[in-house]
Amino acid sequence: MTSTIDPVTTAGLMTREVRDGTRDGTPTKIAVARRTYAADRDDLWNALTSAERLPRWFLPIDGDLSVGGRYQFVGQAGGAVEQCAAPESFAITWEFGGQVSWVTVSLSTVDDGTTLELVHEAPVDPDFWTQYGPGAVGVGWDLALVGLGLHLATGSDNDATEFEQWTLSPVGVEFVRLASADWADAAIASGEDAAQARAAGERTFAFYTTQPES
Repeated sequence: MTSTIDPVTTAGLMTREVRDGTRDGTPTKIAVARRTYAADRDDLWNALTSAERLPRWFLPIDGDLSVGGRYQFVGQAGGAVEQCAAPESFAITWEFGGQVSWVTVSLSTVDDGTTLELVHEAPVDPDFWTQYGPGAVGVGWDLALVGLGLHLATGSDNDATEFEQWTLSPVGVEFVRLASADWADAAIASGEDAAQARAAGERTFAFYTTQPES
């Protein structure tokens, strides 16, 4: 499946935005990713919210996915389901490594399918933001939404090992480079220093594409 991915076209399917925010008096950074899929809204909603279907393109999930319940992605983040208005939007906390952030996903019907908007808001350590910028979280969502696109297009289960290998292949590395650069451009558009943002984008690119030591 990954052999069909063109890095330039696929990276260009996403629009990326960076905003400043505040939550309970604490400054936050907000990464916004949007992508339109050639799928109807009900099918896309099911792919995003079904405990049986999520492992087919993302990760196995445990817990209670109703409002007020708590979920846990196996080996990844967990959190609470805060809001749900099927099939239009849901809001969750995203809790990982002792940090709490917030994710809202909205779906809207358009002429050529359904547009997904993902908003991830987090209090961010200024030094960490200077080092990596929005791509630290943004590229991770980019890769997840590529996996979602493959699943929707084929109706098949994604092979997690194949997808991980693709990420470190020349094509996957080029995709990550383009996505990292686009997140840097989004940070610049939000008013951040261009040289600093681009340097952070390069560090994010290196983080995602460095082969782990065996």
